[in-house]
Amino acid sequence: MDKGDWKKRLGVVYSTNPDFEYVTQTREEAETLPPDRQRLTVRFERSGRSGKQVTLVQGFVGRAEDLSALARTLKTRCGAGGSAKDGEIVMQGDLREKLVPLLSSLGYKAKRAN
Repeated sequence: MDKGDWKKRLGVVYSTNPDFEYVTQTREEAETLPPDRQRLTVRFERSGRSGKQVTLVQGFVGRAEDLSALARTLKTRCGAGGSAKDGEIVMQGDLREKLVPLLSSLGYKAKRAN
């Protein structure tokens, strides 16, 4: 059992059955689609980020490990910082002109949204 497992079970009413075993539900991740079947959208955003400019790559379908690997590749090739979570890559700065051809060269179907 994990050390932080008790946090997931807060508010759960336990059985008085001594043989009761609490089982957590695990969410299954979607299988990663091949690059030629991915439809990625590259867009620029400034609102809600204290005026900071960011470029968003949205529409990735797959596992979190594959998303972070793609984000690492993009950040390295563009020389910018960023993060990846929830099927979205957030990169610092306005990189739309660099990202669309770069994603296309990697085999992804990418389009510029704005």
